Amino acid sequence: VQLQASGGGLVQAGKSLTLSCAASIGTFNRYVVAWFRQAPGKEREFVGWISRSFATSLADSVKGRFTISRDNAKNTAYLQMTWLKPEDTAVYYCAASQRAILSEYANQNAYYTWGQGTLVTVSS
Repeated sequence: VQLQASGGGLVQAGKSLTLSCAASIGTFNRYVVAWFRQAPGKEREFVGWISRSFATSLADSVKGRFTISRDNAKNTAYLQMTWLKPEDTAVYYCAASQRAILSEYANQNAYYTWGQGTLVTVSS
């Protein structure tokens, strides 16, 4: 199983950006997918997850601005980011797990498959 995150770049504050997480698996619909991010000098933090049944949850810091979705036919999950702020600057990682349970979805230790990360830089 491999994940490929893409879509990062340099954007101005207030603008939007959509990240993609493409999976090289045929049973993508069996995986919960999460996004995490790591800002310079900080620890990696939870951004949001989308379950097998398309339920979603987002961190308070991005709630109302970010949306997570998935297209199982394309084996791809998305992180749609709007109203970006300079503090959203980070390397964004997607992760997937077939075994995680609901209480673990926001815990990075529950994920054993990770994408390589894509850098998002938000200028003020």
